Amino acid sequence: MGKRILITGSNGLIGQTLIQRLLSEPEVEIYGTSQSDNHLRGLGPEYFFKADLAVPGQISQVIGEIRPDAVVHCGAMTQVDPCEADPDLCDRVNIEGTREAAKATEKIGGHFIYVSTDFVFDGEKGPYSEDDTPSPVSTYGWSKLQGEFITLSLRCPATIIRTILVYGVAPAMNRSNLVLWVRKSLMENQPIRVVDDQFRMPTLANDLDEAIARIISGKKRGIFHLSGPEMVSVYDFALKTARFFSLDESLISPVSSRTLNQPGQRPRSTGFVLDKAISELDYSPKNLDEGLAVVQNLLANF
Repeated sequence: MGKRILITGSNGLIGQTLIQRLLSEPEVEIYGTSQSDNHLRGLGPEYFFKADLAVPGQISQVIGEIRPDAVVHCGAMTQVDPCEADPDLCDRVNIEGTREAAKATEKIGGHFIYVSTDFVFDGEKGPYSEDDTPSPVSTYGWSKLQGEFITLSLRCPATIIRTILVYGVAPAMNRSNLVLWVRKSLMENQPIRVVDDQFRMPTLANDLDEAIARIISGKKRGIFHLSGPEMVSVYDFALKTARFFSLDESLISPVSSRTLNQPGQRPRSTGFVLDKAISELDYSPKNLDEGLAVVQNLLANF
């Protein structure tokens, strides 16, 4: 594994859990960047840099100063509707910010690892393999696909990771995820509506981060699909979460996507073929019950 690893978007769920995973590696220096203050447990201030991907020059300055062996680019504008509402900001963060991080990594000969999404697909013929042709249906998906093109054009080691509906928990996340939102809402007796016509393979953050650690240590290149092993509707995932935590599932109402009138379109059914990850990374993702048990155990320790 490289001696120095930089994680962009380090305050997010993937960033935080990945840093916790990599801190267990011997003789490895872990650095993080975020546009907000350092929320990271176990990462001293000398290893954290504030950098806004929307501001030219900031992320390249950090990469040039640290000169990491690997950059895991988790930083992004990831919420579909804000991307649709402000496509210029989405482009600055997800395309130009990625281009700057990628080119700065290329300049020092590092390994650039780009975290992408199932939303690069239109959702009409999932589950998808790494060889399937992307066709995004939202500004967010389109911007992430441009980041993939940038990554594929690099003259340094480069890897694209696509993942789906990541869930989990970290000490001070900058946004929630479906499991935590459902749990919190039901604990507060708040009724919620969840779409029943979108189908995903939810991914436990800890499984994803273990695979990323193996990509770094094995210097794996190319595209990898990394998700959980089970395809469920988002509504059924919410029900399963309620049942696991012994909460009132009657507070959850199914709703169709079209009735929500969301600005950004979502793909109907994605899902991934995991054969490549299983073969090359020995990837063994937990099922939903196992993943929720991990979340429960982590919550008990925070």
